[in-house]
Amino acid sequence: MAGMLIRRLHPWKVSPARARQIQQDLRRRLRLEDDVGVITRIAGADVGPVHGSGRLRAAVAVFSFPQLEVLETRIATAKANFPYVPGLLSFRELPVLARAFRKLQCPPDLVLCDGQGQAHPRRMGLASHLGLLLDIPTIGVAKSKLTGSHGPLPWEKGSWVPLLDNHEVIGAVLRSRNGVQPLYISPGHRISLEKSIDCVMACLGRYRLPETTRLADWLASDRGRSKQHPKKPGLQRPSPPATL
Repeated sequence: MAGMLIRRLHPWKVSPARARQIQQDLRRRLRLEDDVGVITRIAGADVGPVHGSGRLRAAVAVFSFPQLEVLETRIATAKANFPYVPGLLSFRELPVLARAFRKLQCPPDLVLCDGQGQAHPRRMGLASHLGLLLDIPTIGVAKSKLTGSHGPLPWEKGSWVPLLDNHEVIGAVLRSRNGVQPLYISPGHRISLEKSIDCVMACLGRYRLPETTRLADWLASDRGRSKQHPKKPGLQRPSPPATL
């Protein structure tokens, strides 16, 4: 199967006020129960700026699961046509990310996004928006908190506490390595919080970030621009620097 079908949900060139209304409308279509099936391929997705150009660079890295061997990586670049507005990053980043997904030869069964899912003021972070766009299960794996509060988190790897917003559980604060800063995990679409945590844990290696989003983060950044992708998918894994 070549490429992925990208659904047309709405126009992308809209005002911030209209973008917020679109988020409110789309959230009614989200499903937060498990509809994942057997996972044999799992992807990481991220978008970064191409510094000094006004353009964005999107990266998708597809891994075998549970082996976590790289099967395919795809890159796309495009001009940023929406301003940087907290809570509306999907309108800035998803158009170029969709281009990267269209190039895939090995579509994933599940996507881990560097960003929020339900842990968003309108419950429509980038992971949730992407899930509807692709009609695929998605998980938000964020490095920082956008909204919500939580109690103390034990320092051991695998510990987690609920992320709350007005007593509603919107995600989990997860310790991915002993003593490091936590990750903020939230379901995007077609997956539960419990399953989201299990999948993120299954993708962890020696670093704070899951291998999926760690590679996508590197490829989307200026650090990864000069590196060649593997010529034969699955035979070798590009090695991001250990400082990620």
